[in-house]
Amino acid sequence: MRVLVGGGTGFIGTALTQLLKARGHEVTLVSRKPGPDRITWDELATSGLPRCDAVVNLAGENILNPLRRWNETFQKEQPLNLALQLKISYPRAATGQPMEQLKEKVSMALSSHGKIPGAEKAYYQPSLTVEYDEDSPGGDFDFFSNLVTKWEAAARLPGESTRQVVVRSGVVLGRGGGAIGHMLLPFRLGLGGPIGPGHQFFPWIHIRDLAGILTHAVEASHVQGVLNGVAPAPTTTNAEFAKAFGAALSRPAFIPLPSVVVQAVFGRERAIMLLEGQKVVPRRTLATGYQYSFPELGAALKEVVA
Repeated sequence: MRVLVGGGTGFIGTALTQLLKARGHEVTLVSRKPGPDRITWDELATSGLPRCDAVVNLAGENILNPLRRWNETFQKEQPLNLALQLKISYPRAATGQPMEQLKEKVSMALSSHGKIPGAEKAYYQPSLTVEYDEDSPGGDFDFFSNLVTKWEAAARLPGESTRQVVVRSGVVLGRGGGAIGHMLLPFRLGLGGPIGPGHQFFPWIHIRDLAGILTHAVEASHVQGVLNGVAPAPTTTNAEFAKAFGAALSRPAFIPLPSVVVQAVFGRERAIMLLEGQKVVPRRTLATGYQYSFPELGAALKEVVA
């Protein structure tokens, strides 16, 4: 298949591109800069979609950037506006093509909420008791949940001629990027531990499985709608994750990051995504027949730090 990938040069996009090529697919990246096997976002907006059988949108911005203060100005300026603008680019480009060219094709978006660490952490309301699957309500209780709803709506194409999939990812674990890239040094130094109280749920997924789910959705014609991109392992709390990560590194992991520090660095609104969590299960993802490479946290972390 000919697959067009937006945001394909990032952590997730690189893993997805490698897997797609390994499985014999032809991949073209949408990037800010031109290059071999690439088109730019400006070219996409002006010329529409190139010949392709599938479109995967991974584009986004890092909302949890600790170097940026969370205020009204930040909410309205470039990072959020750009992320939403990129999400809108695909449907605009696609609808500029004759509809018969889109038949039997697939349009996919990773609901990565501008790289919030886990779309389900923004979409589903934090709870210590409720279990959420793909059919659970959400997306309407605060700024970030509404933002995820807008992104998913922007990625949606009109009509039913194109198969459409949205993957709501958990916290992505992998070498050289994602959540591990930020946590590795303090944990290696024995300074790691739970964030805040530690009892909040921590939905996660290995990078290989997230790329696998996206590829599975591209290849399997029966897959459509929302998929939760989280591991099927028993529910993990933040404290359990910290303990397992420390064990994988053979380091202690008992020094907590106080809630007041998290709130001071990220602001109260963003801090909620780190200090609270949800119990999310991939019920529909499993029902599609996807087989996880890393269903258990211990094995996933050992591979990441090996």
